[in-house]
Amino acid sequence: MILSNVILGMLAVAPMTGYDLKKRFDTTVAHFWSADKAQIYRTLARLVADDLAVVMTVRQDGLPDRQEHHITDTGRTALAEWLLSAPDPYRERDPFLARVFFSGTLEPDDILALLWARRLAAQSMLDELVSQLGPSVTPVSKNREEYMRSATLRNGISHVRAELEWLEAVEEGLQ
Repeated sequence: MILSNVILGMLAVAPMTGYDLKKRFDTTVAHFWSADKAQIYRTLARLVADDLAVVMTVRQDGLPDRQEHHITDTGRTALAEWLLSAPDPYRERDPFLARVFFSGTLEPDDILALLWARRLAAQSMLDELVSQLGPSVTPVSKNREEYMRSATLRNGISHVRAELEWLEAVEEGLQ
């Protein structure tokens, strides 16, 4: 259900094809939500069946037609209801932390290798998020939508930085 709402939010920003949505997921919200191509296309079909989105064919010269999805008024209402509803309880499912939890049976070098692999991935994610930050958008900016989107990006950066600090502390504790 949350994926449906995230896609409705994306369509509220601009009409998109399934391909456009996958690119948008990978370049804007990957720090807090992911979806593979199959999930996106299944969800789009459900949104259309539920009259929350419609598909419009856009003709292109010399290229295949684009099947753009547009949010409907019903979709905008559903999105607004979700945005105004109480936040879901905080529950994180992190396969890496599950591995760390049980890694005490491994040799210290193996644990360090596990932590180092995560450190490399976290640093790569941090570099990617920082590259997306662009110019600072302030709350007094005229574009509240852009400010709120950049706020989630800054949240992702804070989380990755905190994880890098935590990884360092765990590594130090093993030595």
